[in-house]
Amino acid sequence: MFVADKENNVSPEEQEEVETVEAEEVKIVDSDSGEQTEEEASPESSEAADSELEKKVQEAQDRVLRIQADYDNFRRRTRQEKEAAAKYKSQQLAESLLPALDNFERALNMEPESEEAKNLYQGMKMVHQQMLEALRSEGVEPMEVKGQEFDPHLHEAVMQVEEEGFDSNVVVEELQKGYMLKDKVIRPAMVKVNG
Repeated sequence: MFVADKENNVSPEEQEEVETVEAEEVKIVDSDSGEQTEEEASPESSEAADSELEKKVQEAQDRVLRIQADYDNFRRRTRQEKEAAAKYKSQQLAESLLPALDNFERALNMEPESEEAKNLYQGMKMVHQQMLEALRSEGVEPMEVKGQEFDPHLHEAVMQVEEEGFDSNVVVEELQKGYMLKDKVIRPAMVKVNG
């Protein structure tokens, strides 16, 4: 008798159909009544019944194999989705922090003049470094783009300029930092490209 285990994930209807086919295969002469089955009645009908049973058994086996393949595909897809979710779990947080990080960098580009402003500047610099370290620990890294060839997968060109000392299609200046999360671009770098 066919038994559906949890891993095969066979529905009750499919199991019932398989059991029906198996029941048809094992028709037995009722020894108490002495009646003959259809198979014993005529050889032609016996061959037709046999081929019909074989066809039904083959169909049931094919259906079970398809269900098993579907289940294996489902397990593989689920495993891949879980791995991707674990790998990129910090993406949303990193994307939310990037504008704040940009503001820190803009503030750090200004030169403080008074002693009080210099102390504040040092504190901001320390917080900025801590944010960068926290992002690095999650796999977020800023891209280095200046002097590299323009790549539309990594860079967003917002200006094209003619600069001496740079080859054509090379990044001249970074206007906004781009960031990668492991092997995935979470924000392309905004750049000026030499034409």
